[in-house]
Amino acid sequence: MDQIKTIAVLTSGGDAPGMNAAVRAVVRAGIYNGLNVLGIHKGYEGLLHGDIDKMEIRSVGDIIQRGGTILQTARSQEFSTQAGLEKAMAMAKVFEIDALVVIGGDGSFRGAKDISGLGLNVIGIPGTIDNDIACTEYTIGYDTAMNTVLDAIDKIRDTSYSHERCSVLEVMGRRAGWIALNCGIAGGAEAVVLPEKEFDIDKDIIFPIIEGRNRGKKHYLVIVAEGVGGAVEIAKYIEEKTEINTRATILGHIQRGGTPTITDRVMGSRMGAYAVEILLQGKQNRIVISKNGKLTDMDMLEGLDMKKSIDEELVKLCKILAL
Repeated sequence: MDQIKTIAVLTSGGDAPGMNAAVRAVVRAGIYNGLNVLGIHKGYEGLLHGDIDKMEIRSVGDIIQRGGTILQTARSQEFSTQAGLEKAMAMAKVFEIDALVVIGGDGSFRGAKDISGLGLNVIGIPGTIDNDIACTEYTIGYDTAMNTVLDAIDKIRDTSYSHERCSVLEVMGRRAGWIALNCGIAGGAEAVVLPEKEFDIDKDIIFPIIEGRNRGKKHYLVIVAEGVGGAVEIAKYIEEKTEINTRATILGHIQRGGTPTITDRVMGSRMGAYAVEILLQGKQNRIVISKNGKLTDMDMLEGLDMKKSIDEELVKLCKILAL
């Protein structure tokens, strides 16, 4: 604790509901423990250019219920270069930053790993709606995003029923199908298309829809993860093959915004406070993770080397329930 006097916090990559709760917890836990806390605006881009403010208790007042991130976020090409890293490290020394808390996803953590190689102690907090960080069972923003998608599914089902229509819904998840899979189960989808699984459009989409029609179903739902894409083309193919009126809906960035759920507020708060706690314990270059419902931490390099696979039991359950 004697070695750490000033910590800084930033949010990087895609925003996620609950990031503000994590920022708030880092700031208030840091101040509670006698630390000087700085807020870096616009991610690594802000670190490069010194867009840094001192954070007080009231700096994070009335933000826990807000989506997005009050610190804002940006992607920085310059930071990914050696010259950019050295410039960022020099700026950290100007502001006398002893440790950096990075709230973000896999790409943000790889940036954190790079600057830690120059001697800056970095703690990562997983914040991404995709829940695609392998070393943790939960990432901030995931629960809110799923609830946003499920709300859209329920509304789309109403109009699909009214028109005896098939709806193809594209949700976020470039490399991970967790949102699509869980919302497919919760929303009663006939088919779910994931980036982790190969699919045959006739076998995996057309056949279940025709089977359902033969049993008397009047409306249908297909969920496609963003990483697979092609929702509009899939909708056209379904209509051509089945002669069922079919529409595509791409939810896009609506999934990133909105009021965070209680799960994301509590997890963001817990993870933010835990990041400060492990810094005070003298730990270096760690990622805060959720494992079996409890918070712990692991080496950043080890965590980044892990690969996350889709839950095959959930995939099987999705197919069983779609009968």
